[in-house]
Amino acid sequence: MKEYESIATPTEGTRVADLDVSDKPREKALRQGIAALSNAELLAIVFGSGLPGRSVVDLSRDILRDNDNRLSRLARMSIHEVVKKYKGIGDAKAISLAAAFELGARCAVDMKQLDPQITGSNSIYERLRGQMALLNYEEFRIVHLSRANRIIFEETVSRGGTASTLVDVKLVMKSAIDKLSSALIFVHNHPSGNLNPSVADDKLTKQLKSAAELLDIRVLDHIIITSQGYYSYADNGRL
Repeated sequence: MKEYESIATPTEGTRVADLDVSDKPREKALRQGIAALSNAELLAIVFGSGLPGRSVVDLSRDILRDNDNRLSRLARMSIHEVVKKYKGIGDAKAISLAAAFELGARCAVDMKQLDPQITGSNSIYERLRGQMALLNYEEFRIVHLSRANRIIFEETVSRGGTASTLVDVKLVMKSAIDKLSSALIFVHNHPSGNLNPSVADDKLTKQLKSAAELLDIRVLDHIIITSQGYYSYADNGRL
């Protein structure tokens, strides 16, 4: 492995703050968003400073190059291995790097757990029945989905009485636009236990589906949850 050249002075490495404006990863992130940064720039933010005479971005590029530009190889190295192998990376930098990788790994696990792929009406029923089946008032929820039908957000948009709740179609569509939803599933409960949709339920479903179509957003289902089970508009061929 190529060893980094050591320079006696100055005593402090080039920090992110010392880079030219065009080379500052933090400023670039603020201007363009964190996703615009290269892997080397992201590492530079984690490290904070480089070697004397060598910028932290260049140090990050060298470390990536040594790992065939594969973050997965770098992530598998222990804190002690990183410190031992790379001059200019002490305990604090190596720990920060390990923490960044660990956060990323935990986030990936969290996303798989919280953003499941919805395959049918039963997926929604099993997910929400514990929260909605025994409510003594009506509640209307939206499940926002990605193009792959993965849940990206759930929200309650209306709570009402024992027999009905008011839903504003315009506000529902605004929420879908704000969250960049590719598809929607509507869910509400019937405290009475009646599984059959009401005339008002049918009318609302048509209004929501028509409004969504104008925005090129798919409505996959409208599900009614009760203590006795559930009713799916999609399963019954009514969408």
